[in-house]
Amino acid sequence: MTECSCNINTKAVDCRGRGLYDIPRRLHPDTQELYLQDNRIRGLGSMAFREIPLVRVLDLSNNSITSVSPTALLGLRTLQHLSLAHNSLRELDKRLFGPIHSLSHLDLSHNSLWGLSGAMGENLRNLSHLGLAHNRLTRLDRSVLEALAHLDSLTLRGNPWKCDCHLIGLKLWLETYLFKGGVVDEVLCSQPIEMRDRDLQKVPYQLFHACMTTSYHYLFANIHHLESERLLRGHMHGNHAHPSSHALHVPMAMGEGFGGGGVNIPECETKQRQRPVNLRHAIATVIITGVVCGIVCLMMLAAAVYGCAYAAIMAKYQRELKKNEELAAARAADHARLDEKEPLENAVA
Repeated sequence: MTECSCNINTKAVDCRGRGLYDIPRRLHPDTQELYLQDNRIRGLGSMAFREIPLVRVLDLSNNSITSVSPTALLGLRTLQHLSLAHNSLRELDKRLFGPIHSLSHLDLSHNSLWGLSGAMGENLRNLSHLGLAHNRLTRLDRSVLEALAHLDSLTLRGNPWKCDCHLIGLKLWLETYLFKGGVVDEVLCSQPIEMRDRDLQKVPYQLFHACMTTSYHYLFANIHHLESERLLRGHMHGNHAHPSSHALHVPMAMGEGFGGGGVNIPECETKQRQRPVNLRHAIATVIITGVVCGIVCLMMLAAAVYGCAYAAIMAKYQRELKKNEELAAARAADHARLDEKEPLENAVA
């Protein structure tokens, strides 16, 4: 292979900037790293890397890739690092990452992706870094993110996010993700106009008031979010967590209404509202309700104990009363017998 250089020690093949239009052939089967950035590759066909099944690092950044076959990565069971950044991808088939369970780093930044399939997250459970910056994402399927249990860093900047009802799920997920120690850059709103360049994480919930009138799913999600916040705050105080941490929504299957398709929520723009939503009041209400329920339970327990004690005392009293009545009857019978004997003894005398 004349167009690429090989390193026998690291088993790396360097094909950067060689003007390639396709994947090189006759690659050594023991290749573990393949660098193909800065070329002119336009697409990846089926089993494009079948000659190098042991590859761990695959860099295809800065090419002209517009299409990727659903089976392009078939056979790459040890792939850990994949970069498709700086290409012209508009969509990815949900089956693309199916055969790969070892992938930990995926960079899809600087493309033209308008969305990711919800089923794709199931195949990326071991992912620790996901790069989605500078695409055309206006919303993101929440189920994709919820499946990434090991995600440590996420890049989302540079997308035209539409901060309407469909993005509430992403906002809740981001807060949970940050609370758990995840790293994310920023989600700047592009629409509507009045929210342009505002960070979604800093947008108050009252601006999404219109969503509450268009979908009851928001209400259920917010109730679950408040309850989760109360529990996580308790955990945070118990473990002396950092005071800047924010306890938030525990992932909850709500369908696509908060991040993609699925439940079809009507389009609604966010509206200003004067009355603020005070989460502390909601949490205090939950706590007070719990205290009242506890007091009621204690009162019911005390009543049960009192009832049992009263029943025991009354039973004992009834037993003693019956015993006394039996003794009194026995004594009366004895007196009667004595009274009958005395006349007989006098008559004999």
